[in-house]
Amino acid sequence: MHAAPTFSRRQMLHTASCGFGYLAMSGMAGAADLVARPPRIKARAQRVIFLNMGGGPAQMDTFDYKPQVGKKPHAGSIAEFKRRGESGLWVSELLPNIARHADKLCVLNGMTADTSIHAQSMLQLHTGDRLRPCPSMGAWVAYGLGTENMNLPGFISFNTAKPAEYSAAQLPSVFGGTPIGVNGEDMSKATISDIFSDHLPMSVKRRQLDLIQAMNRDHLSLRGDDPQLEGVIQTMELGFRMQAAAPDLLDLSQESKATLERYRVGKNFAAGTCKASDFGRQCLLARRFCEAGVRFIEITHGSWDQHTDHRRDLTANCATTDAPIAALLDDLDERGLLDDTLVVWGGEFGRPGLTPGADKDQTGHQHRAFTFWMAGGGVKAGHVHGSTSEDGSTVVDGAVHFRDLHATILHQLGLDHENLAVVSGGRRIRLTGLQGGKVVKEILA
Repeated sequence: MHAAPTFSRRQMLHTASCGFGYLAMSGMAGAADLVARPPRIKARAQRVIFLNMGGGPAQMDTFDYKPQVGKKPHAGSIAEFKRRGESGLWVSELLPNIARHADKLCVLNGMTADTSIHAQSMLQLHTGDRLRPCPSMGAWVAYGLGTENMNLPGFISFNTAKPAEYSAAQLPSVFGGTPIGVNGEDMSKATISDIFSDHLPMSVKRRQLDLIQAMNRDHLSLRGDDPQLEGVIQTMELGFRMQAAAPDLLDLSQESKATLERYRVGKNFAAGTCKASDFGRQCLLARRFCEAGVRFIEITHGSWDQHTDHRRDLTANCATTDAPIAALLDDLDERGLLDDTLVVWGGEFGRPGLTPGADKDQTGHQHRAFTFWMAGGGVKAGHVHGSTSEDGSTVVDGAVHFRDLHATILHQLGLDHENLAVVSGGRRIRLTGLQGGKVVKEILA
């Protein structure tokens, strides 16, 4: 007695009904590549630029003003603040250029996270989970919307350090972030690996890839359903296409001297924890890739972990990031991109303030109350949401957890955070996790 033959789902669909079932499945699989897809709900933003301030920026010395009140000294702001713009937002004197854009900012002073451990909180900020590997925020956006330019990735991460922060994880690999500048690499030399070569004409390279891809697809046909292998095949095609577009975008020699000066390209204010990141170059590249159709762009200045010499390091970090961010906002606004580009600024948590007379110039970590801000992309401008106690240690009203931030970002892009999900290992995985998030409707324009 012979055992009944076994078929994979792919093989069954390929042989049944003259192959029409297989064609239907192929059409579904096509939706899992980088082809641009319409949003599921009304979108206010088409793309995201995430300004990742790694280390924990001091919110009370940047955007959450805490002057001394009462007779007893308490933790608060050591930087001077002024009300800025018609909205009267409080912005630190250490950020005079960003202050020019006060009327564009939507400041979230009630941010909260689950832990004050750097690695875990940074992972939660990026993936929604602080312990297990899950798709990054940018990977989810690329998965949900595809890319506006098939010659470029849907997600690019500048000056990154940990692959888990730009990983596709359980999603096909083509949706993962493309890193440019890794582990403190000189950003002026940073590029996309393995796309620059002139040893063969493009036509010959295409023939080489066609041969490799034919073998890959034969291999895939023997393995049945294998989204990861399909992702590798798509990623190889993307790598080939990037040869035509990415080199020109990375070449800043096309920019004017005045533009390079506005962005402070090549200028660093290294001191203490503040390490050189050529943040101006990152901001200018972000604008260029944004114009070219990349959905999610992350740029990083990871030097905000100011445990000692707080004043010195705070001043250096603000000087490094202030002018480039302002130049980016200027250009996005002038080019008509800010309306449908959501700019997000923040880190994995914040820092407690310094107390006058305590003779200390050091701070720690604070995850129960800190600050983010957004601009463009359909959020309110010149607006503050949430407030904290007099010493900035707890949220008084308007708390926004990372899950709520994620839900709101996806909502502005036209994606439903509750249903943007995949099943892996019997688990339903989504950016807002099992607990889910809440769209912060109070900040929507």
